[in-house]
Amino acid sequence: MQTTVSLWPLIGVAVIIVGFLLRFNPMLIVAAATIVTGLAAHFPPEKILAEIGTGFIKTRNIPLIIFLPLAVIGLLERHGLRERAQAWIGGIKAATAGRLLIVYLLIRELTAAVGLTGLGGHPQMVRPLIAPMAEGAAEKRFGKLSDAVRFKLRAYSAATDNVGLFFGEDIFVAFGAIVLMTTFLKEAGIVVEPIHVAVWGIPTAICAFLVHGFRLYLLDRKLERELRGSNVPTSQAATSSATVAPSQSAAGDKA
Repeated sequence: MQTTVSLWPLIGVAVIIVGFLLRFNPMLIVAAATIVTGLAAHFPPEKILAEIGTGFIKTRNIPLIIFLPLAVIGLLERHGLRERAQAWIGGIKAATAGRLLIVYLLIRELTAAVGLTGLGGHPQMVRPLIAPMAEGAAEKRFGKLSDAVRFKLRAYSAATDNVGLFFGEDIFVAFGAIVLMTTFLKEAGIVVEPIHVAVWGIPTAICAFLVHGFRLYLLDRKLERELRGSNVPTSQAATSSATVAPSQSAAGDKA
């Protein structure tokens, strides 16, 4: 006999979505979603607090795990990691920001698909390497970049990491979300093997790669149209001023 599964605890997901849309503090959003989910599941307040405390005790080593790599990355940045990355990518003539990010998207999806999710990430890969390399590739082609273009390239770099990780890890059969989905379906009376869920994540990952890869291709076209058009008049103006100056000085000499 199947038991009815209450879907009210899923309201915590709606709290997270609304909180991020309104750009509230992430810690506040997660805490609010935890409390709302517990109340929707008819947990007493003392049990909710006990679960929060238990989770904190179990994960109290996480700050140490996070801070140590960040300290190493900070030291590398201080000693010129970003500058070396920009200089290296600037030496590759065929490199563009879009092509670089497409390659990183492919690598990120493939490594996440085999469970190597820690090889990328915003603090350890995007900030010190990928974003500076994208900026270096753009500077090589278009010269000095404005702050708006730099922020756009950084946003695309972060989005590429997110897309590659999110859709790549769904192919890994031991991914926690796959286990959660199969367990939830089993409780609802639907038996699904984890390998089947992982296999059906492959078409989604391919579509995500094609869609975001096309967006990165359009990024190159947009930068080419905007920056090349703005830099050509500047160089022409500099050339014309350089040619006018000698003629003016010659006219002054004649006078």
